[in-house]
Amino acid sequence: MMPNLTQLESDEIDYDPNNLLDTLIKQLHLKNDAALSRALEVAPPVISKIRHRRLPVGASLLIRMHEISDVSIKDLRALMGDRRAKFRISDKQFKPKDADNKG
Repeated sequence: MMPNLTQLESDEIDYDPNNLLDTLIKQLHLKNDAALSRALEVAPPVISKIRHRRLPVGASLLIRMHEISDVSIKDLRALMGDRRAKFRISDKQFKPKDADNKG
């Protein structure tokens, strides 16, 4: 069953990566986003793009956040408003490339 538009809009409204980033900064006793980027070992623009919702919090970054904070992945996801019970991986990631599209 496909979610209706209202459910999708509600999910986007609930999604707040700033809460996650601000909580990590506070918990790790960091000064700002630049210090957080150093702690996470990512370039500062990555944090900025996440804050401005131009880049999602990817799995590898979520794992790194867990490693430096000892906060569970489930709790980190909850901090940013991700309430999904499961992550689904696209079946396209596991399909071999077509013979026509060889690089």
